[in-house]
Amino acid sequence: VPEGYSVTAIAADLQIPRQTLVLPNGDILVAEGRGGSAAKLKPKDVIAGYIKAQGNTKVKGGNRLTLLRDADGDGVYETKTVFAENLNAPYGLAFANGKLYVANQDELVRFDYAEGQTKASGPPIKVTDLPAEINHHWTKSLAVSDDGRTLYVGIGSNSNVTERGMEVELDRARVWQVDAETGAHKAYATGIRNPTALTIQPQTGQLWAVVNERDELGPDLVPDYLTSVREGGFYGWPYSYWGQNVDTRAQPQNPKMVAAAIKPDYSLGSHAAALGVDFSIPAMGDKYAEGVFIGEHGSWNRENPVGYKVVFVPFSNGRPNGAPIDFATGFRGADGKTRGRPVGVTVDPRGALIIADDLANTVWRVTRNR
Repeated sequence: VPEGYSVTAIAADLQIPRQTLVLPNGDILVAEGRGGSAAKLKPKDVIAGYIKAQGNTKVKGGNRLTLLRDADGDGVYETKTVFAENLNAPYGLAFANGKLYVANQDELVRFDYAEGQTKASGPPIKVTDLPAEINHHWTKSLAVSDDGRTLYVGIGSNSNVTERGMEVELDRARVWQVDAETGAHKAYATGIRNPTALTIQPQTGQLWAVVNERDELGPDLVPDYLTSVREGGFYGWPYSYWGQNVDTRAQPQNPKMVAAAIKPDYSLGSHAAALGVDFSIPAMGDKYAEGVFIGEHGSWNRENPVGYKVVFVPFSNGRPNGAPIDFATGFRGADGKTRGRPVGVTVDPRGALIIADDLANTVWRVTRNR
């Protein structure tokens, strides 16, 4: 971490922590789980699966939410309790108006929540089903509007680039807009291959996402990205990438959609695998006061690995402005050994960055030295 900052492990021995959420009273919820994977179509899929497995924990996913509490505010989270269990690969988390929302790999659910609660008062209530057949990309990211009435769910594609056919892509590679009360949903934005994390910009209410782009075009294509998400916008997948760069593997071609494709706001580099994003606050320090933190899980398909760190993307006038700054590193050492892989990043209003690490099965907390 940067000079003037400290990092501590606030929870260890978890069961694949993915995303975290800071509740109004300062308690932290951790979603733990591992989703299903799609059947292998070709020998290259088997090889890819083997390579990916080398960088994953051998621990079984918890399929639960764990609550961490720091009762005296000293930065040590002395209690760790299971808030809810028997979930199905929970990933996205959001809270609004006394309701805790959880995006499982197959459905969006909610719990009633009273401040100070350490255990769910009952089983989850279904808000709506989510696409779960095959689940080439199983993670379901989540954000909630400031008024708590609208949920946004990020749903990844069912393939790298339509090799399973377009029929299995129904309602996928997009962000859903969901009515929190009724569960009614519609496409908010499409052509987004795998929106792995969503967040709302505090000053504007604008939705932002980090997106994992397609593979098998070499080590330097296609850039994963950070972008504002426009209502009704189309972001290219599968027909093109980074605006109007045509992907000839998508058949039949669709020049009309290519022409409509929006170029994302900010490149994170190819294969960095960003899985977490959250807006910063002034309490994180002057250099990090305006912008987003991004958890980069790290590449699996590059000779020279990238990612394996948390970066800060500075903003100016509400937009990304400047190169990313390394904020938390050391997950992969100079010796080539991987000791951790960051996933979700959450800014605690008290002035800390919470990082979920699904390889070390640890939650880290980064704070300024005062």
